[in-house]
Amino acid sequence: MIIKGIFPPMLTPFKENGDVDYNAFIRNIEKWDNEPLGGYLVLGSNSETAYLNEEEKLTLIELTVQTAKKQRTILAGTGLESTRETIRLTNMAARLGAHAALVLTPNYYSGQMSDEALIKHFTSIADASEIPILIYNVPKFTHFNISVEAVRILSQHPNIIGMKDSAGTIAQLEAFRKATPETFNLIVGSATILYQALTIGVKSGILALANCAPKACAEVQELFSQGKHDEAKQLQERLLPAIKAVTDTYGIAGLKYASTLMGYEGGFVRNPLIELRPNEKENIRTILKQIGIEIDDLRLNH
Repeated sequence: MIIKGIFPPMLTPFKENGDVDYNAFIRNIEKWDNEPLGGYLVLGSNSETAYLNEEEKLTLIELTVQTAKKQRTILAGTGLESTRETIRLTNMAARLGAHAALVLTPNYYSGQMSDEALIKHFTSIADASEIPILIYNVPKFTHFNISVEAVRILSQHPNIIGMKDSAGTIAQLEAFRKATPETFNLIVGSATILYQALTIGVKSGILALANCAPKACAEVQELFSQGKHDEAKQLQERLLPAIKAVTDTYGIAGLKYASTLMGYEGGFVRNPLIELRPNEKENIRTILKQIGIEIDDLRLNH
């Protein structure tokens, strides 16, 4: 299984009362279907997955499979704290039609997550999973970093087909690239190093910014594939203020607001996250305009 292209870690729109707005979720997919994307990640970090119950998760997977264009690759984030429950959710996702599972490193007992523990965890999941799995490394949220040696060993398992690395450093991404087979789907999880990742042979990105600016993210990769490396690099550099705003400074609330400005349905965040203040919304509007992203004028007063 070869994974290529740009994937949004799809945001989950909530109603003001905290319920999932499934109709808005469907409309977002229908709009993304018109963009040059490789597929979708349902239940990613930017989906507020930590706040979703099992029924909500399964419904979102099912709706993604039913709504997305047939040629698009659908990844489902199924990582839970225990190996047993991760296997259970992964196989439910498989039966709903997900093509592969993105499995977060367990992290509540992060101090105990040695190479031995992680190798055992991912090997057990891969052995039991009905679909291929990918490792998900995101130190920002898990507060630890999976080792290159653990990934090297795990990459030899026939049902572990890749990894999303969101550590955000090209040096680490390159170390993973050198330690794994060419067929291993190494996916960049930070738009700040998308161009650099492409230069070392990475073929896919799961990027928060792709929720609100999918075309611009895909264009970086397309320009690179056409040999227009300078143009690709310049476009990424132009996008950096927006990347910083929607991933670091303002978090998921900022990403949802930026997506709403771009004509998608961001909806509300789920408690305990809080909505943006008026001045923060104005800052995001200004950033998007400054970098030349066309805002949906009908939503400027949102």
